[in-house]
Parts: sequence; C-alpha cells; structure tokens
Amino acid sequence: MADLIKMPVFGILLALIMYMIGIQINKRVKSPLTNPLLMGMILTIIFLKVTKIPYEDFNVGGSYITFLIAPATVALIINLYKNFNLFIKNIVPVMAGVISGVLTSVVSVFVLSKLLGLDQVITISIVPKSLTTAIGVAISAEYGGIQAVTVVCMVVSGIGGAVIAPSVMKILRVKDPVAQGVGIGTASHAAGTSRAIQMGEVQGAMSGLSIALAGFVSVLILPFLIKLLA
Repeated sequence: MADLIKMPVFGILLALIMYMIGIQINKRVKSPLTNPLLMGMILTIIFLKVTKIPYEDFNVGGSYITFLIAPATVALIINLYKNFNLFIKNIVPVMAGVISGVLTSVVSVFVLSKLLGLDQVITISIVPKSLTTAIGVAISAEYGGIQAVTVVCMVVSGIGGAVIAPSVMKILRVKDPVAQGVGIGTASHAAGTSRAIQMGEVQGAMSGLSIALAGFVSVLILPFLIKLLA
C-alpha cells in the first residue's frame, strides 16, 4: 500500500476523484461557495489529514497535473477562436475592459500594500491574483514572489468573484452580457467563469475569452508596472 501511495497514479487519481465529487456537490447545492475547485481542494486536504498521507507523496502525482496547467492555459485560445466574431464586434469595449481591469487590479494591490505596510515580496506575490494559474505563478516566481501565496490569492480572488459577481452587477446596474463576462473573466479567471456560464452563454464565452486576453495583456505590461510601482 505504501508503494502505491508513492506512485504518480495515486496523486492523479485522488485529485480527479475529489474534483469530480466537488462537481456533484455543486450540482446538488447550487451555490458559488460549493465551487468544484474549492470543494476538491478541501476534500483533498481532509483526506490527506485523516489518512496521514504526506503531502510529498500526494504531490508525486499532483506535479503531473501542475505540469498540465501550462498547456491548458494555451488551450484558452480556443475561446477566442469560437467567439472571434463576437470579439471583433465588441473589440473596443472588450479590450478597454480587460486593460482597465488589469491596471486596476495591479495598482490597487500596490496601493493597499503600501497602506498596510506589506513588504515587497508579499506584494509581488499578490499582484497576479486575478490571472490564470500558469501565467500568474510564472510572473510571481520571476519577480521574487512566493508562489504558494500567489496560488492562495488566486483561489480567494476566483471564488470571491464567483460569489459576489451577480450582486456587483446588480448594484452597479451592469446589464450588458458582454460587459458582465469581461468583468468577471478579467477579475476572477476560471472560478469566476464557471459562475459566468451559469449567468448566460454570452457571459460565459466573454469571461473565458477575457481570461486569455488578461493573461496576454498582463505579460506585456506587468513587467513595466512592477518596476514602476515596486
């Protein structure tokens, strides 16, 4: 049994099973708080704690899934391909929304970090919170951030966005589905997109598209912003 636990297949199967259980929980309890990603993480942690299986043993297989994050991120271009006509039709507001969203996210992190007295390492770790994992973690690592902190901030940003997005849209009276999708995708990446899909087809499509665009824009402008504001 000990040898099986240390095999890559154990970590891979455990992660997939817990995520699938998370999907079923979300189907039965339709709430942003039961997001499959969040449920999968919680269930995995509980399982490892109860069984006293070391994280290192689980991560032998988990590292394979981590490796697939980058190819999965590249696959986001499929959203652009499928919704190219919708994107071209709304290219100005979409790009304006994505760029302003990225700028607002980064500047607000630096301003709040200064006010709260956070050191630069923590600040850099928080900056990519609204990006998809592969891009955000890479940026954090490149500029000396703590990758674990970055991932936690991404989860909080994504789940938080999924929870409050409908209320924010209602309060601000944002009724256009394209604007809703761009806002959610830029601010809360894949976790928020799962909520956008529930709101409507256009919202889901534009949210998925905005994840890719936000990543592209961030790769171009974040190095300059970090050097300017750090």
